[in-house]
Amino acid sequence: MALVKQIKNSKQQYGWVAIFMHWLVAVVVLGMYPLGLYIVSLGYYDPGYRIYPNIHRSIGILLAMVILLRVAWKLLNPSPIMLARSKFERFAAHAGHTALYLLLLTVVTSGYLLSTADGRSIRVFDWFSVPAIQALATRQEDFWGNIHFYAATGMMILVAVHLAAALKHHYVNKDATLKRMVGVQGNTHETENRNSNQPNTL
Repeated sequence: MALVKQIKNSKQQYGWVAIFMHWLVAVVVLGMYPLGLYIVSLGYYDPGYRIYPNIHRSIGILLAMVILLRVAWKLLNPSPIMLARSKFERFAAHAGHTALYLLLLTVVTSGYLLSTADGRSIRVFDWFSVPAIQALATRQEDFWGNIHFYAATGMMILVAVHLAAALKHHYVNKDATLKRMVGVQGNTHETENRNSNQPNTL
C-alpha cells in the first residue's frame, strides 16, 4: 500500500492539498452540528451560554475561509476523473456534490447573518473581527436561525449519503474512489478505460 506523494491533483489521484481540505471540512462540519444543537439547548444562565456560541461562530468564519480556499484550489487544480461506472452514478455524484456545496454555502451565510443580525461584528477567537453588513442587520434572528438549522440538518443527511456512496465504491464496485481520498495510491486505469473523462466533484 503506497501513499500518495504529489501535492496537486492528477487525472488519476487527489493530491495532499485537496485531501487535507476535504477531511478538514468534513471533521469541522461533523463537529459543528452537535455543538450547534447543544448551544440551542442552553438557557440564558447556563455557564456556557456566552462561551460556546462564540466558539461556534469563530469556527464557522474559519470554515467559510477554508471553503473559499477549497473552491479556488478546485478551479485552479481540477479533480481526477470520476470512477463511477454508469451515467446515473455520475449524475448522482455531480448532483450530490453540488448540493453539498450549496448547503455549505447556505449554512455559513445564514450563520453569519444570524450572528450579525443585531449589527454587531463577529469576533473570531480574539484574533480579528468580521463586521456586520449593516443593510442586512435587520434583527431577523428567527428567520436566519431556521434557515441555518434546516440547511445544516439537510447537509448532515447528504453527508451520510456521501459516506454510504464512498463505502459502496469501496466494497461493492471495488474501485479506488475511497482509497485515493484517504491518500492511498489506487489502481484506477481499468475503471478509467470504462468511463468517459468526467471530472470528479470533490
